Amino acid sequence: MSKALGTAVGRTSRRRLLRLAGGGITMAALGAGLTGCEDELATGGEGSTPPPRSASPEDGKAPEDGKAPTPLWTKSTSAQTYGDNDELVAVDGVVIASGDPLVAFDGASGEERWSLPDGAVPGAPLLLGDGTLYLESGRYDGSVAGYVPGSGKEAWRSRLGKEYRQPRPVAVDGEQVYVIAEILEADGSSHTNVIAALNSRTGKVAWKEQRDLGTQQNGVHAAVRGRYLVYTDFKNNLTVRDTATGKQVWTQKTTKTSYGPFVVHRDLVIVPQGQRLQAFALSDGSEKWSVRSEEFTAFREPSLVEDVLYIADSGRTLWAVEPGTGRKIWQSTALKDAGGQVPRQFVKVGGTLYGATDLDEQGGLHAFDAKAGGLRWTFNDRSGDHHAWLVATDGKRVFALHGKKLHALPA
Repeated sequence: MSKALGTAVGRTSRRRLLRLAGGGITMAALGAGLTGCEDELATGGEGSTPPPRSASPEDGKAPEDGKAPTPLWTKSTSAQTYGDNDELVAVDGVVIASGDPLVAFDGASGEERWSLPDGAVPGAPLLLGDGTLYLESGRYDGSVAGYVPGSGKEAWRSRLGKEYRQPRPVAVDGEQVYVIAEILEADGSSHTNVIAALNSRTGKVAWKEQRDLGTQQNGVHAAVRGRYLVYTDFKNNLTVRDTATGKQVWTQKTTKTSYGPFVVHRDLVIVPQGQRLQAFALSDGSEKWSVRSEEFTAFREPSLVEDVLYIADSGRTLWAVEPGTGRKIWQSTALKDAGGQVPRQFVKVGGTLYGATDLDEQGGLHAFDAKAGGLRWTFNDRSGDHHAWLVATDGKRVFALHGKKLHALPA
């Protein structure tokens, strides 16, 4: 199973600093100092007010338009997340949030199914491939481990080698787990890093390639499509390698990075770059299409759901785009009209599109009409927690993680 969405490793972007800011500095002041008016547009500002919400329906039924649902259950978790899409997963009847210990909750009841101390590095991606959950080991012993999601039992473990420090999984497909690790010098320091592929059956190293001097092992988002491994980094590089050999197919500089996921669709990689959303051919990096947002706005993180690309811009316009051509399916200003915050992660159940926002104020989990983008309701736990919201679904329920609180909502 190919991983079609970008996966983050490393937690040092300005976007994440905004999420983690606290103490005596207000979030509004920090956001203005770091990102300027672009993020001010995205949050809706201090004066914006979300639409009124009425009482929620009973018996776990989906709510009517304008009414946020009451959670089916809410649990306190050990979650230690940094707002990346792959820190919350729903699979095999359980929902798991990155944290220590790593805990799996039953999707239907919210009861704990299993717990794994030192199972994963907090904030590390939870990578799913071929029925296995792959993790960077929380033991910090240089290993990468695979577990059965439904039971938490270890199914696979691999080590890149003693000359490398803490291999970090960045992507997975049906045959290999792709990792980036620091190359250790004799004095224990590191100035370079390596990208490698581990066989997902035997754990043996299939290939390894040293990356260019000056690249970093942090801040990498990656995806796999067939013979191509695609990744971006904090140095504004967009790189494609051959999954069979590790050899670089092509690389180019991006004009601006979103510090977040990109989308891979068939033979294209689609990357938001400020005011432009661009699609490049996986085979040679040639541009295939480009979409431009309104002046003084910037595209946020995209999600590919059921062959439709959903993306919001900082002007609070929601877009549905045909990923193969860039053709606009619809645009919606419902979020702008309601004064809500921009979503940055999307899942879909039936005719409803769910979008999780970044910071808490005027945000939370938005529910949209998937056919036209109308805003149906917004769920917010009003905790004031500064962490980003994360969303996942098992097709029956929608799971919203906010800080330490995990909510299960009727889909």
